[in-house]
Amino acid sequence: MADQEIEQVKNESVLESVLDKIGDKLHGDDSSSSVSVDDRGFKEEVKSKIYRLFGRERPVHKVLGGGKAADIFLWKNKKVTASVLGSVTAIWVLFEIVEYHLLTLVCHFLILVMSLLFLWSNVTKYIKKSPPKIPELVIREDVARDVASAIRTELNCALAELHVVASGKDLKKFFIAVAGLWVLSVLGGCLNFLTLFYICFVLLHTVPVVYDKYEDQVDSFAEKAEAELKKQYAIVLSKIPKGPLKDKFH
Repeated sequence: MADQEIEQVKNESVLESVLDKIGDKLHGDDSSSSVSVDDRGFKEEVKSKIYRLFGRERPVHKVLGGGKAADIFLWKNKKVTASVLGSVTAIWVLFEIVEYHLLTLVCHFLILVMSLLFLWSNVTKYIKKSPPKIPELVIREDVARDVASAIRTELNCALAELHVVASGKDLKKFFIAVAGLWVLSVLGGCLNFLTLFYICFVLLHTVPVVYDKYEDQVDSFAEKAEAELKKQYAIVLSKIPKGPLKDKFH
């Protein structure tokens, strides 16, 4: 009987120690989970207070679309980006430096392609090889519909912004639109459309990747610049007389 009682006491002590360990573990998990939740909330709060250019809340890759186009703009695949940029540069050199005309270039290119395919198709009869398989180029209806819908959406957004600016409801947008159009008019007087398009294309393939690399420095400088612009904007608005005109009409 004494041995049985001793063994029972030992079993009860072992059971109590196991239960204590389980309880400590559960309390530890709860505290760690609460700490992790608090840390996550703190990180989100700090992240929301960080200034981002143009109020951006997503990464640069997501802002650019997050697909293959964004990979090209951010030089994720250097060979593809370099080939695209090189092809556009070659086209710009042909039209601007060599002064090649668009219609002449298209005609010469089609003559070259058709001549090569014609010779290849006829030579294969004598060398006993299969003729080239020329794929049929067909624009699918759903693709054309999607492109037209996307263009329509963008045009409607542009017209809506133009309506807001023209209605005089937003003075800030009015000044931005006037300044942007004035800059475009100056650039249009100095450069032709193709050169302007090429410059924009090069900037599109260089500015995002530089910003993605030096994001914190650029955002810090932009925050200071925006604060200074708001200060000057408030000074300009304060100098515009408003009270005397209202008093005259009343």
